[in-house]
Amino acid sequence: MSLQTDKRDFSERTTDGLGDSFMRNAVGSAQDSLKTRRLSAATALGDWEQWRTAGQQIRQHTLQNLDYYLEQLAGNIEKKGGHIYFAATKEEASSYIRDVIVQKQAKKIVKSKSMVTEEIELNHVLIEAGCELIETDLGEYILQMDDWDPPSHIVAPALHKDRRQIQRVFTEKLDYTDDESPEKLARFARKVLRQKFLEAEVGITGCNFAVANLGAINLVTNEGNGDLTAAIPKTHIAVMGMERIVPTLAEMEVLDNLLCRSAVGQKLTSYITVMGPSAAGDTDGPEEFHLVVVDNGRSDILGSEFNEALQCIRCGACLNVCPVYRHIGGHAYGSIYPGPIGAVITPLLGGYDDYKELPFASSLCAACTDVCPVRIPLHEQLILHRQNIVKENRTGSMERFQMKAAGRLLSSPALFGKTLRFAHPASRLMSRHGRIVRGPELIHGWIGARDLSQPVKQQDSFRAWLDKRKGESGQ
Repeated sequence: MSLQTDKRDFSERTTDGLGDSFMRNAVGSAQDSLKTRRLSAATALGDWEQWRTAGQQIRQHTLQNLDYYLEQLAGNIEKKGGHIYFAATKEEASSYIRDVIVQKQAKKIVKSKSMVTEEIELNHVLIEAGCELIETDLGEYILQMDDWDPPSHIVAPALHKDRRQIQRVFTEKLDYTDDESPEKLARFARKVLRQKFLEAEVGITGCNFAVANLGAINLVTNEGNGDLTAAIPKTHIAVMGMERIVPTLAEMEVLDNLLCRSAVGQKLTSYITVMGPSAAGDTDGPEEFHLVVVDNGRSDILGSEFNEALQCIRCGACLNVCPVYRHIGGHAYGSIYPGPIGAVITPLLGGYDDYKELPFASSLCAACTDVCPVRIPLHEQLILHRQNIVKENRTGSMERFQMKAAGRLLSSPALFGKTLRFAHPASRLMSRHGRIVRGPELIHGWIGARDLSQPVKQQDSFRAWLDKRKGESGQ
């Protein structure tokens, strides 16, 4: 899988999402549940706003000194006998990992959930190289068994599937013979995956945060599959975006607290692990450790007007409050990074040619900004994208004409007042039963999903009512 999960037009994808009532109900239910749990977990921590400020300061400090901390991380990993590789592009990153695996003549690979490995198309590269690659996160494993169905949520990738759909997938692909009980489905998957862990020659994980002064990585999981992926195979390869680093364990502790509470409403997830190259005398763990640090466009974001987007800790909290995500679902974004943060970073990593619609997939209500645990001004960054897209003339000629006309109309009180007088009679041909049902392209998106009332007659307007009140009171 790559950054792009669906090449169809944005309008086709959103139409599919709006028509999928099961997905919409599942997303709505998950949003409501996660919101309640997040609020409870955040309240239990004390002054949540101070924690958010601390998280923002840690992320900004690290980004401002990124070269120093990456150099410190590299030195400490190499001192402990590990290998570190800085990849400028996704091709460099996936090629390095493939070469390590080929040199070891390894064929059986297990992998834990990692968005950046999706970004660098690692699965595709390794399968093409003849490897048997198994996703070990339960949600990702379900999607893999369903012919690599794309994820729809950063934290809960199989959110769009119910237990009956999962039972069908397991029955067709894995000869599962039991019912759709979640416990039985999970027990079955665990039995299959346990054998895959034991057979694997290489384990590939992501990295929630690298700890610079330790030369180690931090994994945050709920299933324990990340620990098994890293610990059982003889070779462990971890992959991280270059910005996912903290100076010490003290900063890691703050961010782990923010991450767990914001992502799933837990004080801490079941497994919080710090690991790296094995030390002399260790009786378990991998014999070889590689850390691949991926740039893939992040250097261009660093120091730009979108610099704050690099503060993201991939908690998915912005998805869980977004009214647009609630209705169109994750697949409509066509990116492995859906929701508000996806609408910000996907165009930065993939360009406006393929993703110029995403910044407009927002009501700009700012709920995402309010909930972000590291205070990324997401709605403001979406506005920046929109401004750039307009400056680059990437909107249609008709849309530009209509927006200019609307701008002229709304900036002139006299012209606006005159227009209102004729709004009701002029709208008759576009209306039915008091609702606008057709009109210029500019309103198609709105009337396609919502009601737009026909303008009232001039004598019934608010302005007419106000003028009448002023006249009666003598003002």
